[in-house]
Amino acid sequence: MNEIESATDDEHESAPSVAADVATNSPVSGDPALTVRNLEKTYDSGENAVHAVDDVSFSVEHGSVVGLLGPNGAGKTTIIKSVLGLVTPDAGDILVDGIGIDERRSARYDRVGATLEGARNIYWKLSVRENMEFFASLQGIHPKTARDRHDAYLELLDLADRASTPVNELSRGMKQKASIACVLAREPSILFLDEPTLGLDVRASEILSAELLRLSGDEGKTVVISSHDMDVIQEVCDRVIILHDGRVISDSSVDELIDLFQTKAYQVAVTIDDPDELHEHLAPRYDISDWTVTDRTVSFEVTVPDGERLYDLIGDLQTTGAVPVSIEDVEPDMKDAYLHLTETTEERP
Repeated sequence: MNEIESATDDEHESAPSVAADVATNSPVSGDPALTVRNLEKTYDSGENAVHAVDDVSFSVEHGSVVGLLGPNGAGKTTIIKSVLGLVTPDAGDILVDGIGIDERRSARYDRVGATLEGARNIYWKLSVRENMEFFASLQGIHPKTARDRHDAYLELLDLADRASTPVNELSRGMKQKASIACVLAREPSILFLDEPTLGLDVRASEILSAELLRLSGDEGKTVVISSHDMDVIQEVCDRVIILHDGRVISDSSVDELIDLFQTKAYQVAVTIDDPDELHEHLAPRYDISDWTVTDRTVSFEVTVPDGERLYDLIGDLQTTGAVPVSIEDVEPDMKDAYLHLTETTEERP
């Protein structure tokens, strides 16, 4: 059985030791923090075969924050679980600090900490503090030695007044915070976070983002995030790897991705006597969204391939008798780039 094993939804009392497997303060090697080469994983066989990961290769440098993006079933979680030893790949190599998946397993996992979706990396029958102390003890850290660090993370994640509460009595969001606290308090050199903001409110997500930036920038920690939260990905990641049908379809910095796939978008407000007629005229000609009508004022967002097309829009507005009130640029973001890329990939034969 693997050193790190996954719990099912009904087995949280037998939680895996993912959060326990965190970094020692060993020197950083000259190798990348993580190297994945030609990774393959297929579930089932024959007509039921699902190629979850199909010849995936990438590396992650020390101190970087890398996002894994893709629709459900793209292979993100399978890749993370393969790195953690929860899933055995069919082919390929995985190295953590240059240590292969079958070499010195304990040394490799000593550097790694992870949160799994659904807070599966902690014991639900233990309290939040008991979880933190238990996983610290597995690493040889005495609870008294780690208490200040644990208290700091309990305060940071707004868990101080729930420290003695059993995890199974917490809300979904609090369970997620407890899961994160158990990993962060152990200070691994490489963190794998699978949907870390799931169930968190906006404030908690902002706090987590700030802490990840601090860990990366100030302490040189390496972070790999799998998430559908585009705001968090754009805020904290240096680089984004986008997966589709088990393959890497893009690997670039956030800024490069946005610049590469951005189109021009404008927020438009006009006044007109007949909003329905305006919509009928514009809808077949332009990519329009967020259409809102208030009395005689219509506001909408329009996406065009270039600035020249905006002049066409203004001409069409004049044709229908609409009077422009305002036209403002809409800044492109990570979500726009991601949707553009994945939709383009799906359209290919």
